[in-house]
Amino acid sequence: MNLDDKIYVAGHRGLVGSAILRALERGGFTQVVVRTHAELDLTDRAAVDAFFARERPSHGILAAARVGGIVANATYPADFIRDNLAIELNVIDAAHRFGCGRLLFLGSSCIYPRDCPQPIREEYLLTGPLETTNSAYAVAKIAGIEMARAYRRQYGDRFIAVMPTNLYGPGDNYDLQTSHVLPALIRKLVEAKQAGAPTMTVWGTGRPRREFLHADDLADACLFLLEHYDGDQILNIGTGRDCTIAELAAMVAAAVGYTGELVFDPTQPDGTPQKLLDVRRLTALGWQAKISLCDGINRTVAEYLEQGGG
Repeated sequence: MNLDDKIYVAGHRGLVGSAILRALERGGFTQVVVRTHAELDLTDRAAVDAFFARERPSHGILAAARVGGIVANATYPADFIRDNLAIELNVIDAAHRFGCGRLLFLGSSCIYPRDCPQPIREEYLLTGPLETTNSAYAVAKIAGIEMARAYRRQYGDRFIAVMPTNLYGPGDNYDLQTSHVLPALIRKLVEAKQAGAPTMTVWGTGRPRREFLHADDLADACLFLLEHYDGDQILNIGTGRDCTIAELAAMVAAAVGYTGELVFDPTQPDGTPQKLLDVRRLTALGWQAKISLCDGINRTVAEYLEQGGG
């Protein structure tokens, strides 16, 4: 990418999009185009067409999506599949029709089968049943991947798709009804410390294993791939290392300074037993994550408290 290329970041206020925006600004890119949801509803095809016809970006990064944790996915499956399919259809097709030469589509590691071998290789896609708690969201993301591939194969569009692991960092969602596990733990442990609570309950058994990637590392990987990758294979983005939810909760408690007891509630869902991505395709291209989980959690807790969290 040239520094004066027009680059459209869809979803720039979210966890991923805001990190990509910061990375572009640090890199000195001078024509970054963004729109809020109020300015451009990506589920509105006519509005998306008008935007692309007017702006004509040469590069696009599709980080906009309707996202949430186990509770949100289980409660609003129709909303998740409808909105995400609409966003992908409108943006990817408009990128093709209005000459956006490069587009990076952000999928999700939840696209992989619930019980596939670990670590998860890219070729395991569509080899088994999905995790039922987020299958509607996963199916929508799989459709976006296939759409990017199909436009590349039929029209020669230089669209690529990447699969990030579980993400965290600045701009995360701390709403306990819709958040993912790490921001939920941060909020609950901060509030438990402030209340002087002797115990804090964690959903599930604590045994499932998860991999976590700081959003700034993901942004760095996305820009790296726009510069160095132009294939039709999907690429996992992660650290290649995981931990149990119990270990994660202990790390967050240490970062927060909470000294009470962590109590695990096995009546609540665990979700997928393990989700660790095989990142050898990405590391072979020359990219590796730089922010350790411990350092990233400490930074994220400090940012949450600075912004008045808890």
